[in-house]
Amino acid sequence: MTKDVLVSISGLHMAAEGMEGNEDEPIEVLSAGTYYFKNGKHYVLFEEVAEGISGVTKTQIRWQDTEFLEVSKKGLSNVHMIFEKNKKNRCYYETPFGQLNLGVFMTGMKVDEQEEHIHIRADYSLDVNYEPLADCTIRIQVQPREAEGFSISDKMQF
Repeated sequence: MTKDVLVSISGLHMAAEGMEGNEDEPIEVLSAGTYYFKNGKHYVLFEEVAEGISGVTKTQIRWQDTEFLEVSKKGLSNVHMIFEKNKKNRCYYETPFGQLNLGVFMTGMKVDEQEEHIHIRADYSLDVNYEPLADCTIRIQVQPREAEGFSISDKMQF
């Protein structure tokens, strides 16, 4: 994998039963970033820009095997989310609109690492203020910037 990459992050939040607006909610982000591998861990760094709000959020994604995924954001939004298989981790998510107390329980993670791409899928449960909110899936696709045919609509094989 090269240093200069394109990063696609897509997620699906399925609201818990009985919750208002019980609809699947897809979320997608596409950005240019930097990839590196150090001390047995993979890193992807990139900046996010929010519509209608000035400023950026610097994001770092770090993972190791299929047991550990970490997402850190600094800027307009601030969070340090840790996903560990079969373990609940808590964090505070600071947004321009207020702060949330989140609980993250990762139930599974798959990684497909090839020279021309890295695909990650993590399934997890999310709670806010100790109340169940949603079952979620996050998909991360990393490819060299010069890769032909990069598409956020491509379906991963898992």
